[in-house]
Amino acid sequence: MSETRSAWRRVGGVASEYAALALVLVAMALAFELAIWLRSGRHFLTEPVMLTILNRIPYAIVLAVGMTFVLVIAAIDLSVGSVLALSAAVLGVCLVKAHLSLGVAIAACLGTGLACGALNGAVTIAWRLPSFIVTLGMLEMARGGTYLVTKMETVYLGGKVEAIADISWRGLSLPFFIAMAIVFVGQFVLARTVFGRYLVAIGTNEEAVRLSGIDPRPIKLAVFTLCGLLSAVAAVMHAAKLPSANPGIGQGYELEAIAAAVIGGTSLMGGRGSVVASFFGVLIMAVLSAGLAQLGVPEEQKRLVTGFVIVAAVIVDYYRRRLAKAA
Repeated sequence: MSETRSAWRRVGGVASEYAALALVLVAMALAFELAIWLRSGRHFLTEPVMLTILNRIPYAIVLAVGMTFVLVIAAIDLSVGSVLALSAAVLGVCLVKAHLSLGVAIAACLGTGLACGALNGAVTIAWRLPSFIVTLGMLEMARGGTYLVTKMETVYLGGKVEAIADISWRGLSLPFFIAMAIVFVGQFVLARTVFGRYLVAIGTNEEAVRLSGIDPRPIKLAVFTLCGLLSAVAAVMHAAKLPSANPGIGQGYELEAIAAAVIGGTSLMGGRGSVVASFFGVLIMAVLSAGLAQLGVPEEQKRLVTGFVIVAAVIVDYYRRRLAKAA
């Protein structure tokens, strides 16, 4: 009976967390609707605007999923934006310059991201280095690799990749549905599998996991590899939306992914996170960006507001953890 009550409390806690994020999202959308209508007489909450927002964020959703897994084990990956750029560059070169088929080009793209993620994990684990430093190095190496592969020129991919985004249902593109499938699979893995429990345990107390007879190294390697692979998946989605491989793409995407996960309640200290909540974090940031753009807010002020929202989310998370410990 006590186990049943405990299970229901956990379910209730998760449901209340999602409800709170949904409430923040709805309140923000309504606030923008009122502000935009008062300013220009136009509406924010229209079907075209909402579809545009949802079709712009598949790559951001996928990056946030990968970042959530990394943060749960009390690590971080600062290289996801550069790995995305390098993977997109490989995709472009394979398609345009090597004249390979779309399937082979996508396989090379995914292999690039997977290799970068595996290298991040292997170096972090083998030399017991902070993931912050290792992935910061990968950020620079992958960006340099992007410049070399593209020769500092934008590679236009043509219609083959763009056709992926042209597939849609009720106005929502195929990449969005793929991103949502990744969200649900990621949430299931994190919340309902032994592997997911290991991730939470490692993030909470890695030494205790080691003393219990479980080697955390292959698990951490798998997480970094998965994050790199998802960065490459995001690269395909990004290329499908904007059919070109620009050597400068992906800059700042790692911060967006971290911000989305933190807004969703994933702890920067490890041991707690939710893929679905990170998805809500992506939505909140996307609505915030779109609303500020429609209000005509300059870019520098948009960044100030976005930074304030991120810091506020961290502060709220701090007090939420204190209340949870007190209870």
